[in-house]
Amino acid sequence: MNTFDYIVVGAGSAGCVLANRLSADGKHQVLLIEAGSSDWNPLIHMPAGLAKLVGVKSINWGYETAPEPELNNRRLYWPRGKVLGGSSSINAMCYCRGHRKDYDHWEALGNPGWGSADVLPYFMKSENNQRLKNEFHSDDGLLSVMDHKYTNPLSDVFLDAAAEVGYDRTDDFNGLRQRGFGYYQVTQKDGSRHSTAQAFLKPARSRPNLTVWTKTMALKVLLTGKRATGLLVKKGRHVIELAAKQEVILSGGAINSPQLLMLSGIGVAEELAEHGIDCVHDLPGVGKNLQDHLDVCLVQRCSQKITYDTVSEILSGLKYYLFKEGPGTSNVAEAGGFWKTPLAEDDRPDLQFHFVPAILDDHGRNRIKGNGYTLHMCVLRPESRGEIRLSSANPEDHPHIQANYLQVEHDLKLMLEGFKIQRKIFAASAFDAYRDDELFPGSEVQSEAQVIEFIRNKAESIYHPIGTCKMGSDALAVVDHHLKVHGVEGLRVVDASAMPTLVSGNTNAPTIMMAEKVSDHIMNG
Repeated sequence: MNTFDYIVVGAGSAGCVLANRLSADGKHQVLLIEAGSSDWNPLIHMPAGLAKLVGVKSINWGYETAPEPELNNRRLYWPRGKVLGGSSSINAMCYCRGHRKDYDHWEALGNPGWGSADVLPYFMKSENNQRLKNEFHSDDGLLSVMDHKYTNPLSDVFLDAAAEVGYDRTDDFNGLRQRGFGYYQVTQKDGSRHSTAQAFLKPARSRPNLTVWTKTMALKVLLTGKRATGLLVKKGRHVIELAAKQEVILSGGAINSPQLLMLSGIGVAEELAEHGIDCVHDLPGVGKNLQDHLDVCLVQRCSQKITYDTVSEILSGLKYYLFKEGPGTSNVAEAGGFWKTPLAEDDRPDLQFHFVPAILDDHGRNRIKGNGYTLHMCVLRPESRGEIRLSSANPEDHPHIQANYLQVEHDLKLMLEGFKIQRKIFAASAFDAYRDDELFPGSEVQSEAQVIEFIRNKAESIYHPIGTCKMGSDALAVVDHHLKVHGVEGLRVVDASAMPTLVSGNTNAPTIMMAEKVSDHIMNG
């Protein structure tokens, strides 16, 4: 009953891909477990519904960091999907792969097979692009990638403003050249969100050899010596032992995967001992090397009522549910760009921008009256490193998250460069007909010291934590280049925690690529 060939922990961006691919030939019994519930909530599927999902606790882990020393000891909010599809069910759906040199860098760090030429076929394997088919894009994968069905007029104004002040226009951030400003393509199908649960899991659910358990929490990996043989889970009120004949694969993400390893006795021996956990395998990198994109928003009031702040939710909802058209199909962060500052170490952009035709504060949790527009800016390859540690031996307790944002001064210097670009774009004449007072930080903030204080007071995560079970062969590596845990047989970590360094962009598409690549290796060697 409770014996499977493969047990995949976490039905998120990676887990749903693995469940599909590992069960495809019908030869293996695959179990996918998810701590959250099914993706029944209609707000998940309506793209603009993401603005309402931020406070829905039933589908969101709702993590917070420890007080961040360089951000005036604020605790930062880290939403993560706790639902089928994981964070691909609550994200802004931007389809970004990062820069080719990100992957060449991974390979140079001692990860053969992860160079740009190696990973491109796996990006293309999953992609069903509705507009592009060329050497970088395919149209026959399971994941629908499309242009927006609807965009706010201000998104065009933003792109005109960026061009006016000297920033190139592009129609594909994932093609020959990443640099430039343009519209994001989105993981949508027919105007609805196309999460990995919809794209990969849904078509596989009818397979008799695939079992999916929701509301099932992994408590620990079961080990016999240095081999993973199964999993202890809590399903409802019952604690169940599961056996894995082939492998246990952790796909819980950058927070949950290292937490589960530590709860299973795999990690830093002294840290585990603090919580009364016997160390089965001393692996010093578990939970270390945490990286994330820190983001700050410039917010301008708008003199015209054309932003999403005053759109009728009822009319938009009706138009969406009846015709799959209108503002309900928007991911809200419609346009953006990638740019290179004079501080860049090579020709990769080191800043990313997302434009939102609405007032955005505190992840949308603080609603401010009136009309406005927002420009996000984040540093793409921060040098600061944090860690995840256990807060207790109880699997249901959130772990201790210390991101150490801006610990390295270089990251702050880049934020300052990016802030200048934000103001430069919003000052362009294209915005003259719409510009009202600057809301955040406010026009009185002018000196470098004032801008730094604004960043320390207002910067937030833009939801791309990675690196806590990084691949490699150095002292802090947790998995090898096939994402097998060093020193433990039958155990892999396949998710963003295995990324050794942050990619230059959103992390959802790269996580899907990693799952495609590793599942291909498992099935075909």
